Amino acid sequence: MNFEAFVLGCGGMMPLPGRFLTSVLLRREGDLFLFDAGEGTQVSLRKLNLRWKKISAIFISHTHADHVTGLPGLLMLTSQVDREEPLYIYGPPKIKEYVDSSRRVLDMYINYEIIVQEIREPGILQSGEDYRIRCFGLRHSKPCLGYTLEEHSRPGVFYPEKALALGVDRGPLFSRLQAGETLVLEGDRLVRPEDVMGPPRPGRKFSFITDTAYLSDVYREVAASDLLICEGMFCRDLEADAREKLHLTSTQAAQIARDAGVRRLGLIHYSPRYTKRDLPKLLEEAREIFPDTFLTTDGQALELPNREE
Repeated sequence: MNFEAFVLGCGGMMPLPGRFLTSVLLRREGDLFLFDAGEGTQVSLRKLNLRWKKISAIFISHTHADHVTGLPGLLMLTSQVDREEPLYIYGPPKIKEYVDSSRRVLDMYINYEIIVQEIREPGILQSGEDYRIRCFGLRHSKPCLGYTLEEHSRPGVFYPEKALALGVDRGPLFSRLQAGETLVLEGDRLVRPEDVMGPPRPGRKFSFITDTAYLSDVYREVAASDLLICEGMFCRDLEADAREKLHLTSTQAAQIARDAGVRRLGLIHYSPRYTKRDLPKLLEEAREIFPDTFLTTDGQALELPNREE
């Protein structure tokens, strides 16, 4: 099953040439989920030729302008196509007021249902057949949320030679075992799935953190993520500024990734003070703590492959 993340914007505070404001799209098989909608979001969706009309839910971290200014345009754009399914928007308090006032002031033509849910407690927001999306609290100058999408574990590897050795014929019986069914063979002999399969394999996990002060226990929320997209707004020499403004340095983002045991860390939401020439400094400092760190860039596509262990 395909699972990809697309960076639609990697900047913070203000858009720059080649650096739209923070937004990440997840595509998991036929499902599309958007995390934040900074200025330029719909331009990136168009450039990447993504099927934006299939976005089923938008998850907003907080209501600062650089995370929501792309939302009104996206809502209006979606009215240009026929849509039968509702669009869900999740976010902290004030997100409903923002959506409702934007619709009223801009006199938006909306031909589909928009369901806005304000989040006041951490917990599970959506559950699919084999995944769940949940939120957790961060600490910023406004109520702010982080998000994870986590797949359920997958069945272990099936070993046909073990099944054959136990007298199971090829064909439908193999499928029943792989589906978790215990077989009753001749003589009331039982063959259980665990007799012919390896241990369950973990599902994949995506996590999204921005904007927040450093929290020593937030790593628990994103533990074992295959991909953590996390703000790294400042270099370590501006740690005092980061603390005052309730943001993270790239070093602090790396500490979260290291403590959480994630596979990859993608830095995002860079301060506009860092030009393209300056950004490698953020990366260098983060890699001193967590080597599997990279800088996100607008238009970047990131695959989350299945774990086979």
